[in-house]
Amino acid sequence: MKRTVALIGSMIMMAALAGSPVAVAQEKSTLVPLKVQLVVSRHAADKKISSLPYTLWVTANGKYTTSVRMGVEVPITTSVMSKEGVTTPSYSYRPVGTNIDCNATSQTDGSFVLEIKLNDSSVSFDSKDAGPALKGIPAFRNFTSNFSIVVKDGQTAQYASATDPVSGETLKVDVTVTVLK
Repeated sequence: MKRTVALIGSMIMMAALAGSPVAVAQEKSTLVPLKVQLVVSRHAADKKISSLPYTLWVTANGKYTTSVRMGVEVPITTSVMSKEGVTTPSYSYRPVGTNIDCNATSQTDGSFVLEIKLNDSSVSFDSKDAGPALKGIPAFRNFTSNFSIVVKDGQTAQYASATDPVSGETLKVDVTVTVLK
């Protein structure tokens, strides 16, 4: 019996040294705490208009996704006309803000694969966003990205950049990962 246990232990050790799937599976089960920072910035030509940072605590190799929801319900005025021809203002609400989902998997070279889902919506009263005939009427902008990126501890990378076809503004998303010790 002792010989069988010793033999199995030796086989596992040799498999680990050889980089076999058994060793990789054992390595992947190790939970690694990470701090992931996303910065969503808007640019008009070379000028930065806004920059919003989001910090998430993500456990690499864990079974859960870290989610952040940040936003507000914006009132939209509409008019309701009665049978008598009287116009009464009415309001409906539309959510705007940022939704982020992130999970991570560690790689054998020390890097991390981050799976990031980002949705950023905003409202603009700028006439160039709504069109010249709709000055003062809100326009709703929306940016959605589902992305995988490979980063190492301490590395910052820009994982998305997109230009709004109406306003010409560019939205950029930078991500930084830090291993928590």
